[in-house]
Amino acid sequence: MSVRARLHAAVPVPLPSSEAGPPEIVGRPGRRLLVQRSDDEVVARPLDDAYAARPGAEVRFPAPWPRRRGTWEVSPDAGLAVFAGVHAVRAVEPSGATRWEVRHACWSGPCGETHESYDAYADRQDHRYPDEGSVGFSADGSLVWAHVRGPLAGGEPLPDAVDEWLVIDAVDGRVLARADARAAAAGSDHLSHPADPRRMGLGIGEGQDGAPLRLGRWDGEELHVTYVEGDLCPLSVSPTGDRLMTVSHDQDSLSVRDFDGLLLDGLDWDAESVLPLHPDAPTDDPDETPVCWDWAGGFVNGTTLIASTHECDDEWGPGRHWLLDTARPQALHPVVYPSPPSGPPAALGDGTWVTRSESGDALHVWTAGTPGNVFSAVLPEALS
Repeated sequence: MSVRARLHAAVPVPLPSSEAGPPEIVGRPGRRLLVQRSDDEVVARPLDDAYAARPGAEVRFPAPWPRRRGTWEVSPDAGLAVFAGVHAVRAVEPSGATRWEVRHACWSGPCGETHESYDAYADRQDHRYPDEGSVGFSADGSLVWAHVRGPLAGGEPLPDAVDEWLVIDAVDGRVLARADARAAAAGSDHLSHPADPRRMGLGIGEGQDGAPLRLGRWDGEELHVTYVEGDLCPLSVSPTGDRLMTVSHDQDSLSVRDFDGLLLDGLDWDAESVLPLHPDAPTDDPDETPVCWDWAGGFVNGTTLIASTHECDDEWGPGRHWLLDTARPQALHPVVYPSPPSGPPAALGDGTWVTRSESGDALHVWTAGTPGNVFSAVLPEALS
């Protein structure tokens, strides 16, 4: 059965798409932020429960280097932005002042140097396309978790480690714990546990070589890492933090696991088994029209997932979105929009999900139809 999406809110974005990266809505209910980055700054716009901007609350953080030279994240209270750059992790206040910096080995290919500043390599041709790490704030904003290229400046190297995973005090930049990420990344993403500030997920991309998944727990002294078997891209954590949504590196399997990385019984959807061909795709040779999951989606609520198939649909027509109920995993519900969605979805955990408008000037927040819609009978929690 299909599910009709109802537009809940249209949220204007702060920066034009020609000058900035994609906007995102992040944070938990009551602490939502609309964030977006240009080369010069990060904008954080607090939103109310109706996804309207809170008057006078917008914060802008000057960026220490261009956006193609690293990743970034804003704290849950919008009081600090942390930039994961080629040579350092730097915490920046709204004034532009550096609160702290942790320098590490260079992410650019075989460079291996520990640079003093961005200016040391800004114009070097061999540093134009660096690999990169990432940062993530704990749910309460007290910790910054950072994936960096080791070793740290002035610190003892971890034996045999290429990449390191750090736990950092968000207030003063002290490195509280370090561990070997057991990876050599091209890029990465953090997934914060919503209930436990001492737990974090880390998805690592190694290009064609794989996608290691790491789950971390800091006990106040040491960082304990679970090195999950297989190549898995973590997409979303459930609102309570007990479940993790992943897609395999080759995009043939979508699954739900616990936060220790263990597959939950029956919650594994094989693309070839459950996904129908795009309605405009030729049917005479299925081998030429493969189906696959996107590396996108998440928990609409505690039991409902949204996923998409834009990558394999793109050749034939508009990309498709799907709702899956973990309580009834046999059912796959295509989402019907008033007009075709622009790009993959992101889930917000409170019964809503987000897509970009076709023009890129707004984010659209969606809910699943209205009471009486088939969705209310099949996936009731999403309407609660």
